[in-house]
Amino acid sequence: MPELPEVEAARRAIEEHCVGKRISGCTVADDPKVIDGVSASQFESALVGKTIVAACRKGKNLWLRLDSPPFPTFQFGMAGAIYIKGVAVTKYKRSAVSSTEEWPSKYSKVFVELDDGLEFSFTDKRRFARVRLLEDPETVPPISELGPDALFDPMQVNEFMESLSKKKIAIKVLLLDQGYISGIGNWLADEVLYQARIHPLQVAASLSKESCESLHQCIKELNGCFIFDGGKSLEK
Repeated sequence: MPELPEVEAARRAIEEHCVGKRISGCTVADDPKVIDGVSASQFESALVGKTIVAACRKGKNLWLRLDSPPFPTFQFGMAGAIYIKGVAVTKYKRSAVSSTEEWPSKYSKVFVELDDGLEFSFTDKRRFARVRLLEDPETVPPISELGPDALFDPMQVNEFMESLSKKKIAIKVLLLDQGYISGIGNWLADEVLYQARIHPLQVAASLSKESCESLHQCIKELNGCFIFDGGKSLEK
């Protein structure tokens, strides 16, 4: 399941290779389960001719800011992924499209051609992803309901400790609550708790000051170390 590092790697790849370019063509799958609230033809018409001015992310949600709204948003679900032809989006899994592979994939939900010939696709094999067109993605669900982003907007350690002291639920359950911290999923929660030496079932409010500080540091470090560009961590 895609989590913050994979979605952030996709955002950075789009930012590096696609921002500033005009969308010359777009093909959207006729799949109302994934393409939410808009027809394929409406979606295509809303993108063609627009210029990508930014790639944005909060938690596991990514959206493209165009030179005018509406903006395409991608909630990755269980198996959503961004592929850019000829570009390895991440280094920790095979993600570059080879010349022998079907392109665009039969699982493509949104396929985009740019004015310089570059192409990218959002795919979803399991159809749990949701792709939407929104006028202002940050002001409406699901993005408006998310807690602070674990990478871009982490809580200060004192704020983190104070918030944990009020939570009488298992720490892993709390970390998985996207309204509390956005971007942490099952495997990342397991990893940060393992590194911080905290049992997943321990009640958050019972954590010691030292455990809270260790968990805060592990969340910060692990989100960075799983994000790669050219084999190097992008965490500064």
